[in-house]
Amino acid sequence: MSAGKIRAIITGATGMVGEGVLHECLQHPLVEAVLVINRKPGVVSHPKLKEIVHKDFFNLTAIEDQLKGYNACYFCLGISSVGVKKDEYYKITYVLTMHVAGTLARYNPDMTFVYVSGAGTDSSERGRVNWARVKGKTENDLMKLPFKKVFPFRPGFMKPTKGLKNTLSFYKYIGWLYPLGRAISPNNYCTLREVGLAMIHVVNSPDNRKIITGRDIIELAKAG
Repeated sequence: MSAGKIRAIITGATGMVGEGVLHECLQHPLVEAVLVINRKPGVVSHPKLKEIVHKDFFNLTAIEDQLKGYNACYFCLGISSVGVKKDEYYKITYVLTMHVAGTLARYNPDMTFVYVSGAGTDSSERGRVNWARVKGKTENDLMKLPFKKVFPFRPGFMKPTKGLKNTLSFYKYIGWLYPLGRAISPNNYCTLREVGLAMIHVVNSPDNRKIITGRDIIELAKAG
Protein backbone atom coordinates (compact mmCIF):
# COMPACT_ATOMS: atom_id res chain seq x y z
CA MET A 1 0.00 0.00 0.00
CA SER A 2 1.45 3.36 -1.05
CA ALA A 3 1.97 6.07 1.58
CA GLY A 4 -1.23 8.01 2.17
CA LYS A 5 -3.24 5.73 -0.08
CA ILE A 6 -6.53 4.31 1.13
CA ARG A 7 -7.79 0.76 0.87
CA ALA A 8 -11.38 0.94 2.05
CA ILE A 9 -14.11 -1.48 3.02
CA ILE A 10 -17.64 -0.15 2.54
CA THR A 11 -20.78 -1.70 4.00
CA GLY A 12 -24.25 -0.62 2.96
CA ALA A 13 -23.22 0.25 -0.59
CA THR A 14 -26.68 -0.70 -1.89
CA GLY A 15 -28.23 2.06 0.26
CA MET A 16 -28.30 5.79 -0.40
CA VAL A 17 -25.42 6.82 1.86
CA GLY A 18 -23.20 3.85 1.05
CA GLU A 19 -23.73 4.28 -2.67
CA GLY A 20 -22.81 7.95 -2.39
CA VAL A 21 -19.65 7.18 -0.43
CA LEU A 22 -18.68 4.45 -2.90
CA HIS A 23 -19.18 6.89 -5.78
CA GLU A 24 -16.72 9.35 -4.25
CA CYS A 25 -14.17 6.63 -3.41
CA LEU A 26 -14.10 5.27 -6.95
CA GLN A 27 -13.36 8.75 -8.31
CA HIS A 28 -10.82 9.88 -5.71
CA PRO A 29 -7.08 9.50 -6.45
CA LEU A 30 -6.20 8.73 -2.82
CA VAL A 31 -8.38 5.63 -2.81
CA GLU A 32 -6.54 2.76 -4.50
CA ALA A 33 -8.89 -0.13 -3.69
CA VAL A 34 -12.45 -0.60 -2.46
CA LEU A 35 -14.07 -3.74 -1.09
CA VAL A 36 -17.86 -3.70 -0.75
CA ILE A 37 -19.68 -6.33 1.27
CA ASN A 38 -23.28 -6.63 0.15
CA ARG A 39 -26.13 -8.99 0.90
CA LYS A 40 -27.11 -8.85 -2.77
CA PRO A 41 -25.05 -8.13 -5.89
CA GLY A 42 -24.51 -4.50 -6.84
CA VAL A 43 -24.40 -3.20 -10.38
CA VAL A 44 -21.27 -1.03 -10.26
CA SER A 45 -18.16 -2.21 -12.11
CA HIS A 46 -14.82 -0.46 -11.66
CA PRO A 47 -11.11 -1.45 -11.74
CA LYS A 48 -10.70 -0.39 -8.09
CA LEU A 49 -13.72 -2.33 -6.91
CA LYS A 50 -14.08 -5.81 -5.46
CA GLU A 51 -17.44 -7.09 -4.23
CA ILE A 52 -18.23 -9.84 -1.76
CA VAL A 53 -21.84 -11.03 -1.64
CA HIS A 54 -22.45 -12.33 1.87
CA LYS A 55 -25.88 -12.60 3.44
CA ASP A 56 -25.09 -13.20 7.11
CA PHE A 57 -23.22 -10.29 8.68
CA PHE A 58 -23.45 -12.02 12.06
CA ASN A 59 -21.16 -14.78 10.78
CA LEU A 60 -18.19 -13.60 8.74
CA THR A 61 -16.12 -16.77 9.08
CA ALA A 62 -16.34 -17.65 5.39
CA ILE A 63 -14.98 -14.28 4.24
CA GLU A 64 -12.62 -13.25 7.06
CA ASP A 65 -9.47 -13.95 5.02
CA GLN A 66 -10.64 -11.42 2.42
CA LEU A 67 -10.99 -8.63 4.99
CA LYS A 68 -7.27 -8.21 5.67
CA GLY A 69 -5.05 -5.43 4.33
CA TYR A 70 -7.45 -2.48 4.51
CA ASN A 71 -6.85 0.77 6.36
CA ALA A 72 -10.34 2.28 6.29
CA CYS A 73 -13.89 1.12 6.82
CA TYR A 74 -16.89 3.26 5.93
CA PHE A 75 -19.73 1.59 7.79
CA CYS A 76 -22.89 2.82 6.07
CA LEU A 77 -25.08 -0.18 6.85
CA GLY A 78 -28.15 0.52 8.96
CA ILE A 79 -31.92 0.70 9.22
CA SER A 80 -34.48 3.30 10.19
CA SER A 81 -36.12 2.87 13.58
CA VAL A 82 -39.53 3.73 12.10
CA GLY A 83 -41.85 0.75 12.38
CA VAL A 84 -39.11 -1.50 13.75
CA LYS A 85 -39.37 -3.26 17.13
CA LYS A 86 -36.82 -2.15 19.72
CA ASP A 87 -35.09 -5.51 19.96
CA GLU A 88 -34.73 -5.80 16.18
CA TYR A 89 -33.40 -2.24 15.91
CA TYR A 90 -30.86 -2.99 18.67
CA LYS A 91 -29.80 -6.21 16.96
CA ILE A 92 -29.14 -4.56 13.60
CA THR A 93 -27.81 -1.22 14.83
CA TYR A 94 -25.67 -2.35 17.76
CA VAL A 95 -25.02 -6.09 17.72
CA LEU A 96 -24.35 -6.41 13.98
CA THR A 97 -22.18 -3.28 13.84
CA MET A 98 -20.07 -4.37 16.80
CA HIS A 99 -19.63 -7.87 15.37
CA VAL A 100 -18.38 -6.59 12.02
CA ALA A 101 -16.20 -3.92 13.64
CA GLY A 102 -14.71 -6.40 16.11
CA THR A 103 -13.76 -8.72 13.27
CA LEU A 104 -12.13 -5.91 11.27
CA ALA A 105 -10.23 -4.66 14.32
CA ARG A 106 -8.58 -8.07 14.77
CA TYR A 107 -7.24 -8.11 11.23
CA ASN A 108 -6.63 -4.39 10.58
CA PRO A 109 -5.28 -2.58 13.67
CA ASP A 110 -4.12 0.30 11.45
CA MET A 111 -7.70 0.91 10.29
CA THR A 112 -9.70 4.12 10.59
CA PHE A 113 -13.31 3.12 11.23
CA VAL A 114 -15.98 5.62 10.17
CA TYR A 115 -19.50 4.91 11.43
CA VAL A 116 -22.56 6.62 9.97
CA SER A 117 -24.55 7.61 13.03
CA GLY A 118 -26.90 10.59 12.89
CA ALA A 119 -27.69 14.04 14.21
CA GLY A 120 -29.39 13.79 17.58
CA THR A 121 -27.51 10.68 18.73
CA ASP A 122 -27.41 10.39 22.53
CA SER A 123 -23.86 9.83 23.80
CA SER A 124 -25.11 9.56 27.40
CA GLU A 125 -27.19 6.47 26.47
CA ARG A 126 -29.78 7.66 29.00
CA GLY A 127 -32.14 9.84 26.95
CA ARG A 128 -35.81 9.17 26.24
CA VAL A 129 -35.44 8.40 22.52
CA ASN A 130 -34.59 4.74 21.91
CA TRP A 131 -32.83 5.05 18.53
CA ALA A 132 -30.64 7.87 19.87
CA ARG A 133 -29.62 5.78 22.92
CA VAL A 134 -28.78 2.75 20.76
CA LYS A 135 -26.74 4.85 18.33
CA GLY A 136 -24.95 6.46 21.27
CA LYS A 137 -24.06 3.09 22.78
CA THR A 138 -22.80 1.92 19.38
CA GLU A 139 -20.59 5.00 19.01
CA ASN A 140 -19.22 4.67 22.54
CA ASP A 141 -18.38 0.98 22.22
CA LEU A 142 -16.83 1.35 18.77
CA MET A 143 -14.40 3.84 20.29
CA LYS A 144 -13.22 1.15 22.73
CA LEU A 145 -12.09 -1.17 19.93
CA PRO A 146 -8.37 -1.27 19.01
CA PHE A 147 -8.62 0.67 15.77
CA LYS A 148 -6.15 3.38 14.86
CA LYS A 149 -8.99 5.91 14.82
CA VAL A 150 -12.79 5.80 15.13
CA PHE A 151 -15.03 8.58 13.84
CA PRO A 152 -18.81 8.54 14.25
CA PHE A 153 -20.31 10.79 11.58
CA ARG A 154 -23.50 12.61 12.55
CA PRO A 155 -24.99 14.14 9.42
CA GLY A 156 -28.49 15.56 9.39
CA PHE A 157 -30.15 16.24 6.03
CA MET A 158 -27.97 14.99 3.17
CA LYS A 159 -28.55 16.31 -0.33
CA PRO A 160 -28.35 13.24 -2.61
CA THR A 161 -25.78 12.96 -5.37
CA LYS A 162 -27.46 13.42 -8.71
CA GLY A 163 -27.63 10.35 -10.92
CA LEU A 164 -27.31 7.68 -8.23
CA LYS A 165 -30.02 5.04 -8.11
CA ASN A 166 -30.57 4.41 -4.40
CA THR A 167 -31.77 7.87 -3.39
CA LEU A 168 -34.54 7.55 -0.82
CA SER A 169 -37.81 8.54 -2.46
CA PHE A 170 -38.80 11.20 0.07
CA TYR A 171 -35.66 13.21 -0.72
CA LYS A 172 -37.17 13.92 -4.13
CA TYR A 173 -39.99 15.79 -2.42
CA ILE A 174 -38.03 17.69 0.20
CA GLY A 175 -34.94 18.59 -1.81
CA TRP A 176 -36.16 22.17 -2.05
CA LEU A 177 -35.41 22.53 1.68
CA TYR A 178 -31.67 22.17 1.18
CA PRO A 179 -30.64 25.71 0.06
CA LEU A 180 -32.68 27.32 2.84
CA GLY A 181 -31.56 24.84 5.49
CA ARG A 182 -27.90 25.15 4.51
CA ALA A 183 -28.09 28.92 4.78
CA ILE A 184 -29.85 28.91 8.16
CA SER A 185 -28.34 25.82 9.81
CA PRO A 186 -25.24 24.51 8.03
CA ASN A 187 -24.56 22.08 10.88
CA ASN A 188 -27.68 20.14 9.91
CA TYR A 189 -27.46 20.28 6.11
CA CYS A 190 -24.71 18.84 3.93
CA THR A 191 -24.39 17.03 0.62
CA LEU A 192 -23.77 13.32 0.21
CA ARG A 193 -20.71 14.27 -1.81
CA GLU A 194 -19.37 16.17 1.22
CA VAL A 195 -19.99 13.12 3.42
CA GLY A 196 -17.99 10.89 1.06
CA LEU A 197 -15.12 13.36 0.72
CA ALA A 198 -14.98 13.94 4.47
CA MET A 199 -14.72 10.18 5.05
CA ILE A 200 -11.83 9.97 2.61
CA HIS A 201 -9.99 12.98 4.01
CA VAL A 202 -10.35 12.01 7.68
CA VAL A 203 -8.25 8.85 7.18
CA ASN A 204 -5.02 10.82 6.68
CA SER A 205 -6.04 13.80 8.79
CA PRO A 206 -4.34 14.53 12.14
CA ASP A 207 -7.81 15.54 13.32
CA ASN A 208 -8.49 14.17 16.80
CA ARG A 209 -12.15 15.06 17.02
CA LYS A 210 -14.05 11.93 17.88
CA ILE A 211 -17.58 12.86 16.84
CA ILE A 212 -17.92 14.46 13.41
CA THR A 213 -20.88 16.83 13.16
CA GLY A 214 -22.46 18.26 10.03
CA ARG A 215 -20.27 21.35 10.25
CA ASP A 216 -17.18 19.15 10.62
CA ILE A 217 -18.22 17.17 7.54
CA ILE A 218 -18.40 20.35 5.47
CA GLU A 219 -14.96 21.42 6.74
CA LEU A 220 -13.33 18.04 6.20
CA ALA A 221 -14.77 17.78 2.68
CA LYS A 222 -12.69 20.81 1.73
CA ALA A 223 -9.53 19.53 3.41
CA GLY A 224 -8.15 17.67 0.42
